Amino acid sequence: MNLPATLIQAFAPTGALRASINLGNPLLARRDAATGQAVGVSVDLARGLAERLGVALELVVFEKAIESVQAVAEDRADIGFFAIDPLRGQEIAFTAPYLLIEGSYLVRADSPLQSNDEVDRPGQRVVVGQGSAYDLYLTRTLHQAEIVRAPNSQAVVQQFLAQGQEVAAGVRQQLEADAAGRPGLRLLPGRFMVIAQAMGLAKARGPEATAALAAYVEDMKASGFVAGALLHHGVEGASVAP
Repeated sequence: MNLPATLIQAFAPTGALRASINLGNPLLARRDAATGQAVGVSVDLARGLAERLGVALELVVFEKAIESVQAVAEDRADIGFFAIDPLRGQEIAFTAPYLLIEGSYLVRADSPLQSNDEVDRPGQRVVVGQGSAYDLYLTRTLHQAEIVRAPNSQAVVQQFLAQGQEVAAGVRQQLEADAAGRPGLRLLPGRFMVIAQAMGLAKARGPEATAALAAYVEDMKASGFVAGALLHHGVEGASVAP
């Protein structure tokens, strides 16, 4: 595409598109077992944008969502893939969501908790990945339960089991995978939140780049690219946003 030089400069001031990739949510990105390289839906979208801009792609890979957000906010990366959240929105301009992902609670089989509404009670300790979308959301919405922060989303279930907390919170599929083969655990029915997963860039990059990124996401949804990426990477539990 013949894009204005000012737009390309806004997206890729170093000459390459630096994409912040968060491995904390395996529905979006993970390391390939054979190569060790980051692969996934977010990587595919980053590559597609770099091709549209006509620049090289440089992946900046992080294990935690909070690190991925900081990289974009601090101009160490040009774009990123984030759950939309008001706190992050102070510095990040989000597109409309491209994926919707369910957040769930995991408890022990003998837990008295039977529904999501029962979690916010005194004496309930809820483990979340530090700086994750679940951490930000539950910090705002839980008033009686105690939030306990694990180093990252991948460590939530391990810490929940090792330290004897009452509830683990996170991506439903991550919790299901971590609980597989461990007897005596169950997911509470339904979901406590829906994560709207979007692309974003620093607000300082300007309205032209913000609008172009928003248009790119809509194109990728409408063309079937996002749905195809989900299928290609075997992602279940996420749906293409309207």
